[in-house]
Amino acid sequence: MLVATVALIGFNLRPFMTSIGPLAGNIQEHTGLGLQGMALLTLVPMLLMGGVAFIGPALQSTFGARRSVIGALLVICGGCALRLLSISGWSLVATAALIGLGVAVIQAIFPGIIKREFARHVGPMMGLYSAMLMGGGALGALTAPAVSSSTGLWAVGLAWFALPAAVALMLAWSFLPIDAGMSKAEGAARLLLARPRTWLLMLCFGLMNGGYTSVVAWLAPAYQERGWSAGASGGLLAVLAVSQALSALTLPLFARNSLDRRPWLWLTLVMQGIGFAGLALAPGYASLVWVIVLGCGLGGCFALLMIVALDHLPDPAQAGALSALMQGGGFLIAAAPAWLVAVLHEATGSYKAGWMGHLATVLVVTILVLRFCPRRYARAMRAPVARRAQQERLLPAATVMPTHDMR
Repeated sequence: MLVATVALIGFNLRPFMTSIGPLAGNIQEHTGLGLQGMALLTLVPMLLMGGVAFIGPALQSTFGARRSVIGALLVICGGCALRLLSISGWSLVATAALIGLGVAVIQAIFPGIIKREFARHVGPMMGLYSAMLMGGGALGALTAPAVSSSTGLWAVGLAWFALPAAVALMLAWSFLPIDAGMSKAEGAARLLLARPRTWLLMLCFGLMNGGYTSVVAWLAPAYQERGWSAGASGGLLAVLAVSQALSALTLPLFARNSLDRRPWLWLTLVMQGIGFAGLALAPGYASLVWVIVLGCGLGGCFALLMIVALDHLPDPAQAGALSALMQGGGFLIAAAPAWLVAVLHEATGSYKAGWMGHLATVLVVTILVLRFCPRRYARAMRAPVARRAQQERLLPAATVMPTHDMR
């Protein structure tokens, strides 16, 4: 039941975002939001995911991981339900912020819970968590236009995700373990932020997720401009999410016996490069192929980077804090690309420039991944300042002893 709880919690972290794209036409028609306003429905939650992740260790220390996750699920459930009452663009943005806040808390805390409860199966469980997260995205893209069409109300297509969130809340209340025995991570954020490796993880995670946010926001509208219906473009986004889920589930299994995750990360980056190049240069040909390959690259890279962050430190609380910081800085970086793609579209009349920009960022991450050598994790996570301070405390006399006395 704990495995089922992990899966269903992950399942509820993306439908509120992926359900927007297929209904973009209806939302713009009834709320008056332009392209940049629509981008806020992705940008605002991403900013919250980034900002809240920095205080994830403090939330865990203050309220406990279990209570924080339960409270966050309650916020997600309430935010989805409030979308029934969204009659303006800004009220819809407000619900996106509320749901994004709940998602941010869970994403900041949950990797540490997985490392604690499944210490011998971190890779497969992070793969399951990531796969269900992507699978929830597929559900959002596929069912939102179907529910909206059957009810005649686009708001219902967005709001019905309160139901699976309520089920996840009940499972979490019943089966998430208490926090006894989990070490505290007070001060962990400050120490980890002093290490360049933390910032490198943030940059890689942010650039990779920037591609995800842009695709989630603009893939469906891009094909609607080419004459696709809301249902067909939503189906394409669902194919992307299913591909992400399958890749996020299987690649960690393939990589579980390898301490060096870099070859697998490079494989996912090659797939992302092929996908973005296809969307930019030949969107009307083999569109399904580009979307499947891109989805496999995005989903696998997400899961593997989460595992790489946890690999850096053996203690679950500290590893969870590092993961939270990686997501914090990463999601702050990832918030901008979807808005930038909208700006480029308004300037050029096409999504090609945005897709080419993401192709360039894939090349950058490919180079940065060279640094993730597992033999250097211990050195990368060492705190030189703290070590020098400890040495000074251990040898106070040597720092003041005159030279002739030492001889």
